[in-house]
Amino acid sequence: MCGRYVSARSPEDLVQLFQVTDWRAEEALAPNWNVAPTDEVWAVLERTPRGSDGAASVERELRPVRWGLVPSWARDVKIGARLINARVETVHEKPAFRRAFARRRCLLPADGFYEWQQIKAGDQGRPRKQPYFIHPEDDQVMALAGLYEYWRDPEIQRDDDPAAWLMTCTILTTEATDAAGRVHPRMPLALTPDHYEAWLDPHHQDPDDLRALLGSPADGRLDARPVSPAVNNVRNNAPQLLDEIAV
Repeated sequence: MCGRYVSARSPEDLVQLFQVTDWRAEEALAPNWNVAPTDEVWAVLERTPRGSDGAASVERELRPVRWGLVPSWARDVKIGARLINARVETVHEKPAFRRAFARRRCLLPADGFYEWQQIKAGDQGRPRKQPYFIHPEDDQVMALAGLYEYWRDPEIQRDDDPAAWLMTCTILTTEATDAAGRVHPRMPLALTPDHYEAWLDPHHQDPDDLRALLGSPADGRLDARPVSPAVNNVRNNAPQLLDEIAV
């Protein structure tokens, strides 16, 4: 399960880090230290330019998308709140994800993610959930493997109305390793740079080849530190959420 993460890098930094060729400054998102489901998040993806005849070359884009995948066949967007994660073991076969897995894959830049560990509070006290911030020890950006999808709002008549289309995403999760495994059994799956091109390429649609890219989380040690329970409230959003506390 990945239910919260941090995405605080500027879009200008992400454009350079991921070699993006298409980004619109008017779509800028503010830094977010407490990303929650249904928030807009940055996604790196590749697709042919809108309105092209299919012969145009693929462009690498940085786009804001809503976290919580809404399949094209969904009746409304509410289903997205339940589809924030897709298990790497079954993503290729689940009806909600298999089409996006074959054709619409993305990277979701993150500075780290939060997980919770249940801690006993003595013999008489009630157990509590302690949040941890988990991130690369070298503080490099994590490229979380994701999928994106388009959903057409049936209440809007014109296809060319931007409000008619909603782009949403989900994060792939795997068995936890390193420090993350001491906090929670699952974690988001991050890709290494040598796998970016193959993962993003919309023409790369062989399920077995794609699954081979997801064999293990990105190399690199992770650090987990306890942070304030303030992160439990989605309205709290500041760099101080990442400060280590004593437990």
